Amino acid sequence: MSKPSILLIEPFYGGSHKQLVDTLIECLNAGDYEVFSLPGKKWHWRARTGALYFSQIIPQNHEYKVVFTSSVLNLAELIGVRPDLGNCKKIVYFHENQLIYPVREVKERDCQYGLNQILTCLAADYVIFNSNFNRTSFLDNITPFLNVQPDLKLKHLREKIEKKCEVLYFPIKFHAFPNKRLMIGGDVQMSLLTNEDPNDCLHLIWPHRWEHDKNPNLLVEVLLELNKRQVDFKVTICGETYQTSPESFEGLQEKLGAKLVNFGFLPRDKYIKTLLDGDVVISTAGHEFYGVAMLEATYCGCMPIAPNKLVYPELYPKENLYNTSNQLIKMLYNWCRNPVLFRKQREKFFEYFTFERYSAQHLVPKFLEKLRV
Repeated sequence: MSKPSILLIEPFYGGSHKQLVDTLIECLNAGDYEVFSLPGKKWHWRARTGALYFSQIIPQNHEYKVVFTSSVLNLAELIGVRPDLGNCKKIVYFHENQLIYPVREVKERDCQYGLNQILTCLAADYVIFNSNFNRTSFLDNITPFLNVQPDLKLKHLREKIEKKCEVLYFPIKFHAFPNKRLMIGGDVQMSLLTNEDPNDCLHLIWPHRWEHDKNPNLLVEVLLELNKRQVDFKVTICGETYQTSPESFEGLQEKLGAKLVNFGFLPRDKYIKTLLDGDVVISTAGHEFYGVAMLEATYCGCMPIAPNKLVYPELYPKENLYNTSNQLIKMLYNWCRNPVLFRKQREKFFEYFTFERYSAQHLVPKFLEKLRV
């Protein structure tokens, strides 16, 4: 009996990292691959020690031909400790990049994470990014990042890495989602099909991690201003929560009262039902490399509204993007004040917005082609 030829390594098996691995193995034969992973938590330690850990548990006696991992792993370190894996085709997938990842204070930035990713790219044969924004922001910042060191200049690394790079959007399993639209003749375009009263107040959804890079402070500013202007709306604030909640969320339930209909992490079934009930999905992110939650909510019928920066201009039309907090408030205020007009605008949006290029059905075959020997 032959041994697996594909080695999948995920040091941070959670969130979108887990989704990608699970989506890929669903389409592989059971005997063709092995997965080695660690739970999706404490990513700092996963990045620091993941290579050492996997070097100890990946079998020495193997027939691997392909290694696929995420950029959390220091691939160069793994290959250095396990040179038997060096002859494999080595593929790394970037869900994010540490060269521009935001920190609260510049002094808090640990350059080692960015250096790990640069070394990983040099050790890899193929470097795949989940968006053009992710790829460009990584490549453009290699030299400035390395120039931080005071007495040594490293040259030509961007050129070596760039020729290995390409973009494959993260594959979202839209086909597994229910939605409130009606397929038209097999086309990927949708038209809204709902039983809602056009005059119903709008349901706003913020489905992001409760962390500073998603800018919860801006969300609170906007919601309190809408409430102050006495427009009717309801809001769900969900997404993954961690040990501490944002300070701006303190007392928000009392300030918004019955308008805050969900506050906190939702189980998957309730989360999907909430998306189907939603009207607008909001991003206030100060940092975003792709935005799976935004695309999932959009597929479920929510009108997206996002900053005119980061990955968003790559995904959404300019009419759905804002430049300032005042623009965001104005757009939401006008929509909430006139839900009938909003629903007509939303219907027009879905006449033109297509999901195919982000779908697992379209993208997974491209990933599988990479995994072939």
